[in-house]
Amino acid sequence: MATKFKGYMGNMLKVNLSTGEVSEFDVTDRDRELYIGNKSLATKILMDNQKAGIDPLSPEAMLIVNTGPLTGSNAPCTSRFNVSAKSPLTGAIGASNCGGDFGVQLKRCGYDGIVITGKADKPVYIDITEKGAEIKDASHLWGLDTEKTQEALSPKTGKLVIGPAGENLVKYACLISQERAAGRCGLGAVAGSKNLKALQAKGSKKIEAADPEGFKKAVKNWIDMLKSHPTTGETLPKYGTANLVNPINLSNALPTANFSRGRYEDAEMISGETLAEKYLVKNMGCLSCPIRCGRVVEVDGKQVKGPEFETLGLFGSNILNNDLTLINKWNRQMDLLGLDTISCGNSIGFAIELTQKGLLKSDLKFGEFGWMEQLLEDIAHRRGIGNDIAEGSRAMARKYGGEEFAINARGLEVACYDPRSSVGMGLGYAVSNRGGCHINAGYMIFMERTGPITMDPYSPASKAAWTVFQQNIFEAVSASGNCIFTTYAIMHKLLHKINKRGLLSKIISKVLGVSGLAMDHTAMILPWGMPMNMPVMIPHSLVIGKLTGMKMTLGKFLQAGERGYNIERMFNVREGAAQDTLPGRFMDEKLDPKRPPLRAAMAKMLPGYYKVRGWDATGVPKKKKLAKLGIGISASK
Repeated sequence: MATKFKGYMGNMLKVNLSTGEVSEFDVTDRDRELYIGNKSLATKILMDNQKAGIDPLSPEAMLIVNTGPLTGSNAPCTSRFNVSAKSPLTGAIGASNCGGDFGVQLKRCGYDGIVITGKADKPVYIDITEKGAEIKDASHLWGLDTEKTQEALSPKTGKLVIGPAGENLVKYACLISQERAAGRCGLGAVAGSKNLKALQAKGSKKIEAADPEGFKKAVKNWIDMLKSHPTTGETLPKYGTANLVNPINLSNALPTANFSRGRYEDAEMISGETLAEKYLVKNMGCLSCPIRCGRVVEVDGKQVKGPEFETLGLFGSNILNNDLTLINKWNRQMDLLGLDTISCGNSIGFAIELTQKGLLKSDLKFGEFGWMEQLLEDIAHRRGIGNDIAEGSRAMARKYGGEEFAINARGLEVACYDPRSSVGMGLGYAVSNRGGCHINAGYMIFMERTGPITMDPYSPASKAAWTVFQQNIFEAVSASGNCIFTTYAIMHKLLHKINKRGLLSKIISKVLGVSGLAMDHTAMILPWGMPMNMPVMIPHSLVIGKLTGMKMTLGKFLQAGERGYNIERMFNVREGAAQDTLPGRFMDEKLDPKRPPLRAAMAKMLPGYYKVRGWDATGVPKKKKLAKLGIGISASK
């Protein structure tokens, strides 16, 4: 269905792998205005077209790969595309964002996305051109790792592939495009369940702007802002996300020995500074990205993508490993196998503690890793103990015990921040629609620990409202096809000049701590309450308007994020996956004996969060809230 808006290509594909049928999939302009694109629009498609209670690995289950209007537009950090499905790991909404080149090439073929159903009777890949899509035999690709698969496909195409982990339905298998991963929620297993080894796309169509000159000017200003900002122009290019290792360790929030502690004595040895000094070959970045936060390191004589912060923590401190050379090697191995490093690292940490406590018979130990490379292969191929670890920590806990130290939320293993030292992060993990995701959680660690100005990380005050605000922004940014890292610039560069230990910083922290009432209204405000754009801090809405021709304002942009978050919640309610809790280790065990357990703060924050969201006391969005957002669905659909 054609669209009146620019930036979109106006068409989506639908491919049924069981029948071989390829057709168009219609999306209305109304839904483009309401949901923008990417993960929010994909959830709307799942709600409208997929039956409740479906097995995520069944042929009837949908796998959606789609883009946002900014994807491929040359606005900064806009190679991002989305993969969505019901997660086989959690049973909740599954969405994963990727920075490889597939999404850009998909749009250049003239398509905003592709909806895949069915199951092929043999391994296949989907070849997309400007003429449409063709299902092709992939028998020769089955069994290959993600690099060899991409090398075996046509040159100069955008590719999205699975490795052996996806083929063997590892519950946290990912998809890879170039060296970037659609990492979380096990969506590689959904592709594998359909015998879908890969997608490739190559096109030359142009992405048009409604206001070319206005768009060009807004983009230039945005790039200049990112380059001049202390975080996006200095810290991330210099150290990447690995810059977080030392500050998170100092905050007593670095997962250590399966999250039993928050500090690791050898953190410096696996830090971003050490990575840059001893291992960094050069920087890398996604298409159209001026930040270039990616690390390139050498493994076995080859230059490859280096580890992100999450991998450094979960394959470093969390298993008591201080050898960065090993982390680089394992990171490379997991990318080739198609394993999500966050879920994999957490699940291995849990298996080690299960062994330590006598609940699991294995040779796994903290601090000894001669077994790691073989274990990763065994996980990807579901051999021996690897078959159990391939199911994830929640499933292992149900089989062997230890649920209180199985570190997951909603079945998704949590990211590399211990919420006992950042209670807002704990709230975010508990309510995050896709589970233990730091982004979907609202990334309150930034507001509580790592930002230029911070709130009291142990106080529940105002955390509910700020969590909602952050989640709505991230949802809208993801929907647009933009990288979340652009939101670092929301904190103006002048704030970075404030002495974090000075009087002004203390005053700001106090103000943030009592800002809940004001933030409540900001989070719930109608678009007419913010009828402007704020390009100095949040350029996204202005750029979307210049590109698409939509009458986009900051208020509409934030409400689109709120709408996306609520429809994800409704998906989880429908699927019986809306329980907001954390494991006992987080809720009841103390990192700091002088502080109350997280359960006390959660008891105050969670009801407040539901209130700010406009949800009832059980966490279900009220009819009034859904009506206000234009979401015409019910929990019983």
